Formats: sequence, structure tokens, C-alpha cells
Amino acid sequence: MNTFSHTLLLTGGSGGIGKAAAGLFASRGWLVYELSRHGSSYEGVTHIDCDVSSPEQVRQAVAEVMRLTDHIDVVISNAGMGISGPVEFTPVVEAKRQFDVNFFGTFYLVQAVLPALRKQMYGRIIFTSSVAAVLSVPYQSLYSASKAALNAMALALANEVRPYHIQVSCLMPGDVATGFTSSRVKGTAGADVYPHAEKAVEAMERDEQNGMSAKKMAKALWRIATSRFPAPLYVGGWQYKIFCFLDRILPKRLVNRIEGMMYS
Repeated sequence: MNTFSHTLLLTGGSGGIGKAAAGLFASRGWLVYELSRHGSSYEGVTHIDCDVSSPEQVRQAVAEVMRLTDHIDVVISNAGMGISGPVEFTPVVEAKRQFDVNFFGTFYLVQAVLPALRKQMYGRIIFTSSVAAVLSVPYQSLYSASKAALNAMALALANEVRPYHIQVSCLMPGDVATGFTSSRVKGTAGADVYPHAEKAVEAMERDEQNGMSAKKMAKALWRIATSRFPAPLYVGGWQYKIFCFLDRILPKRLVNRIEGMMYS
């Protein structure tokens, strides 16, 4: 059993926002358990092999964490992947893989950790969502849908677990410069039907690589994790807060049309 006062369980901590968050929490005295397929342990961070798209692996990984510690203060579901391409030509297997990792990976994690959090009668669960959950991106439709599903689950889950003093939040980052861009699965089918698709994805990826740092989003996760009264949804990046505000006050048809023009 560990003697640390605070414990974090994090998925997707082998790179990008997750790795930055794991390092930040560890540097501030937290014991961090990092679940991913390709990570490694280092000071303050214990890596456990886990493919979040496998409910069995998630259950086994969480059981291992509970064997090593007597409590979990914060759970961050950060593992994710992206695909791009027109909906019409997206292979079903890739669409399912998108949801298997982004949505069901979080779903499996929540199911695995809730018994322990309910028993201890406290805890905080944070999903790494995306601004794309609110402002759906053309040719990244399945990714946007998977993140919108996370937001919906988080809002409902927050009401379900409130009697057990468990709080649930989503962080919705905008463009962040990480290895996520290079690992995106790009669909090229249908280029003759949707000639703007390639250009739109290239523009989106330029925005990502010129985006915020992973460390900035790690600090945002820290603030959510340590806030006394966390909100259900947070937008990462001041400019994206403006975009999301405009989405609330302007006609949806106008906002969607403007976004379409940005990627045409």
C-alpha cells in the first residue's frame, strides 16, 4: 500500500496531454498510476499495460491499482485516437474503433473504478473531451461524435454519482500540438466525390501543430482536479471559449455554416 496523500489514475499517459499531466501531478507529490499500451514507469508514475478498448484489460488494470493503493482521489480518462475522412466513405471497422477507444474506453474505465469510489464515498472523474464535441469538424465527424458522446455521458453520470460525493467533469481542449496529429488514421476514399476533404484535414492539422502546448492542458486538468467546486464542462484555451460562447448565442445554422467555410 502507498502512503501518498493523493492518488491519480490516468489513461493515455504515454504521450501528449496525458504524459504532461502525469508528470505534473507526480511533480506535485501525487502518486500516479498510468494506464496505456506503450508507456513506462518513472519517478512518481507507475505504468500498467492496458488497452482501454478491452474491458477485461481495463478491469484487470484497475484491480492492480487497487491492490497497490488504498484509495483513488482522481481518475482522468484521457486515452484517445482520431480518424478523418468523409462519413460516406468511412469504413465501419474504423468508425467502431474510434468509439471503442474514445467512448467505450472511458465507459469501461468508469465501470471499473466506480465500485471503489462509491465505497470510499468520494472521488473525481475527468474526461478529456474536445471542442469538437460542441463544434463538429467536417471530415472528422466520427471523432466529433465520440467526444460529444463523452460530454453527454459525463453530464448524466454526474447526477447518478452525486449521492456518493463523486464529481464528474469534462475538459474540452481546442487545438493542441502533440503526436496525436501524426497518429491520426486518415481516410482517403471518396476524394473524387469530396475534393475538399484533403485540404480541410491539412488545414485542421496545421491548426493543431500551431496550437496550445500539452503542458497548458495538463495545468487545466490540475485545476479541475483540485477545484473545490468543479464545473461539469471546461473549455481549454481562451479563444475556444469565445467560439463556444458564440455557438450558444448565435443561430446554430450560422455557426455550422461558418465552420464549414473554414474547412472548405
